[in-house]
Amino acid sequence: MRIAITGATGFVGSHLATRIESEGHALVLIARRSRSENASVVISDLSDVNVLAESFKGCTAVAHCAGINREIGDQTYERVHVEGTHNVVEAAKTAGIEKIVLLGFLRARPDCGSRYHESKWEAEEIVRNSGLDYTIIKAGVVYGRGDHMLDHLSHALHTFPIFGLVGLKEKSIRPLAVEDLVHVMRAALVDRRMKRQTIALRGPEEIYLSEAVRRVGEVVGKRPLMIRMPILFHEGLASVCEWTMRVPLVSIAQVRILSEGVVEAASPVVALPYDLVPTRRFTTEQIRNGLPQPGPFCVGDLRWCS
Repeated sequence: MRIAITGATGFVGSHLATRIESEGHALVLIARRSRSENASVVISDLSDVNVLAESFKGCTAVAHCAGINREIGDQTYERVHVEGTHNVVEAAKTAGIEKIVLLGFLRARPDCGSRYHESKWEAEEIVRNSGLDYTIIKAGVVYGRGDHMLDHLSHALHTFPIFGLVGLKEKSIRPLAVEDLVHVMRAALVDRRMKRQTIALRGPEEIYLSEAVRRVGEVVGKRPLMIRMPILFHEGLASVCEWTMRVPLVSIAQVRILSEGVVEAASPVVALPYDLVPTRRFTTEQIRNGLPQPGPFCVGDLRWCS
């Protein structure tokens, strides 16, 4: 089988590519940029349908993993999530693709005041109305090697003695191991399961963000003072981080996500098949396996030092 992956050099896309390739399937990797000079990657920002259609030739399925959690320059939610998904769908039709698997977001929904959530919802609607076989996976907070969650938590704990929790009333999350996410995506792509379905995918354990921070702190040997801070404070902090950091410590979209919790799907979903239900808890072993090299944030994390 030949499978195309958009966002192939990103966090989820790279893990999915490793899993699919390990089973002997051929891959077409599509990304806005290649992180390796030797990587065989089709360079595309998803704006050219013809480039995508040519890349999809000979493929039976497409995993659409490309996405952003902040806007910078011409990489806007409208362009990446909405226009990009529209172009992927049109190219898939042209190339005769049989199935598209979209990596969505658990809390995506229309008319909620967050352009991130709304644009992810619009992407879902484009895929649902495409006429193609599809599986939309509305994932929650995903963690693992190369993620934002463990990476930024680790660096923050090595940098600051205080950790500000989002909101005066703490909300819950259900951390989802990237291995469990990839397992479900593989079932949709290779085994063609969950035909024309939208599913929610969350980790097996519901915990507060403070508990997640505490567990990561134990693994990295840090015990920060945790203080609940107003959402307005975090929105201001996120604005500064988005302006100054290559990969923000926290983005405005992430503040919204954490302020409302990441536990339940915000729109109707189909029950996940029993054998695909995530089983990996947010344990010391799981955390340790996903942590980056230890160290604080530094000047190299600033945008003008990239």
